[in-house]
Amino acid sequence: MKKLALCLLSVLMILSLGACSKKENKSDFDPIAEFGSDTLNVFNWGEYIGEETQKAFEEKYNVKVNYKMFDSNEEMYTSMIMGDSYDVIYPSDYMVERLIKEGRIQKLDTSLITNIDKIADGLASPDYDPAHEYSIPYFQGSVGIAYNKNMVTIEELEAEGWNILVNPKYKGQIFVYDADRDNFMPAFKALGYSMNTTDEAEIEAAYQWLLNQAKTMEPAYGTDEINDDMINGNYALAICYSGAASYIISENDEIGYYEPKQGTNVWSDAMCIPTDAKNVKLAHAWINFNLEKEVAMDNSIYVGYTSGQKEALAELSAEGGEFDGIEAYTPRVGYELDEEYHDDNVLKEKLAELWVKVKATKGE
Repeated sequence: MKKLALCLLSVLMILSLGACSKKENKSDFDPIAEFGSDTLNVFNWGEYIGEETQKAFEEKYNVKVNYKMFDSNEEMYTSMIMGDSYDVIYPSDYMVERLIKEGRIQKLDTSLITNIDKIADGLASPDYDPAHEYSIPYFQGSVGIAYNKNMVTIEELEAEGWNILVNPKYKGQIFVYDADRDNFMPAFKALGYSMNTTDEAEIEAAYQWLLNQAKTMEPAYGTDEINDDMINGNYALAICYSGAASYIISENDEIGYYEPKQGTNVWSDAMCIPTDAKNVKLAHAWINFNLEKEVAMDNSIYVGYTSGQKEALAELSAEGGEFDGIEAYTPRVGYELDEEYHDDNVLKEKLAELWVKVKATKGE
C-alpha cells in the first residue's frame, strides 16, 4: 500500500485539519480520567494514514500514539500470535474473518463510535462482518486492469475481459503482480469460476491458464514498480489495485482502469481492537476519530485509496473533488460476480505453491 503523491492535493485539507486540531486542542484534557490511559498502540499498513492524522489525534486528546507498520496481513497476524500487543489493528477482509473465528479481536462498543453512521454505503454490510460487530471499514477498492489508451481500446477490454491477458497481440506488454491470489483471481474469473473455489478441477484449470500465460506472453512480474512503468508507458496492460491505478491516472491521463465483467476481487481494510488490547476506550476514540469527515479525507488524499467514510468519498469523487474523473477511485459496488476473499488457509497455501511453479515456467 503506497501513498498517492498528488502535487498540492492535501494543502488545504492539512491546513484545515491542523487548524481544527489547534482549535480543539485540550492541553489540560485528562486522558487518564477519560480513557484510563494516555498511550495508544496502533498497527497499520505502511504509508496508510494521512500526514496529519496521528498528530491531530494526539493534540486533541493529549495522548501519545505509538505507531507501528506492517507489509502484509500475514506479518500482522504473526506479530499478534507471537504475543505483541496492540490497541488498534488494520486487517483486510479475509483476515478479519479469521481473527473473529479465532477470538483474537473483540466486539466493539458502538456507543463509543458516534460516527458509525458515516460508513460508506458500499461497506454497510460486508460479508466478513455484516453488522460491524468487530470491525469498522477504513479503505476499500478492487483489482482491475490498468491499460494504456494509446495501445488498448475499451472495446477490446469489454470483449475479452481478463482473457486479454493471454491475447498474443500483447505478448511482452503485460505486467502482473508477483502474488499468487492476484494472479489466480483473474484466471478463475476468466474461466467463470469463483475466486474462492476449492474444486480441484477448477484450480487445475486456472493453473493451466496461468502456465499458458507464463509460457506464451512474456509477462513481467513485480510489485510497486508498476506505478512508474505504467506512467512511463512501458506496458500496455497491468493487473492493478484500484488505489495504485488512481495514482497512475493522476500522473498520466492516457491510462485507464477497467473492471472486467467476469467479476473481480473487491476488498476492504478495517479497524479492529484485539482481544488483548490494553487501552480499549482510547482505541474506540481513535476509530471514531478516523470516521470524521476531514480526517477521512486527509487519509484518503494522502494514501490515494478509496475512503470507507461516505461523506469523504462523496466529496473527493464529486465534480471538482480531488479524484474527480479518476474512475479507479470509485470502484463498482454490488456487482454480483465481484467477490471478497474468504479465510481459507489451505486454499491460500495451495495457490502459493502453484504460483511458484507458474513463475518457474516463464518463457519455456
